[in-house]
Amino acid sequence: MPDDALSTLWRQQWPECRPFADELKLAYRDRWVRFHSLPESQRYPGTEAEYDIVLHRYNTVLDELFHGQEVRIITADWSDTPEVPAPSAQHALWNPGAHHWTSMLTDEDEPDPDFVGYTHLYVNCRPWRPGLVDDLLRAAADYVTGGVMITSLAFDRVHHPYDGGADILLPTTGERDALKHRHTDWLSLHPSGF
Repeated sequence: MPDDALSTLWRQQWPECRPFADELKLAYRDRWVRFHSLPESQRYPGTEAEYDIVLHRYNTVLDELFHGQEVRIITADWSDTPEVPAPSAQHALWNPGAHHWTSMLTDEDEPDPDFVGYTHLYVNCRPWRPGLVDDLLRAAADYVTGGVMITSLAFDRVHHPYDGGADILLPTTGERDALKHRHTDWLSLHPSGF
């Protein structure tokens, strides 16, 4: 059963975008910053030392965003049907106790019904602490899972880890710029920030 109260709260914060992590950066460029997870924009960690760097960068920003707060941990599963699947064992490990939030057509513009897919989002709330979601962050860094978001309870702060970095969305451009200024060494050299 979808959690309509969460969907309403999401629409209040991000009215131009469904709760797809990858779409936020396009709809809200003025509140978005991307940090790379390894030096020289290396995409995937290959050693434990590199995993340490990735987790340090993710946890540093997450702690700046959520220190002393409760967070929503949002994970995704996919299927070719709108019926909500039971979370996989791996999914349950990454986001224990999560409940189904919502399901959406992954690509609303797909003309071929044989290629229709659904994204199913699951959410759980937990008090933030560094290391809380390290297994999930490692899975995102390795592209074993996608669509992950760690957010404030109000959804006004979003951390979306992915393979290669993290997209951060904040309530204002000023807050985004302050965070960006604190971690300039982690920014992309690409002019658009990607």
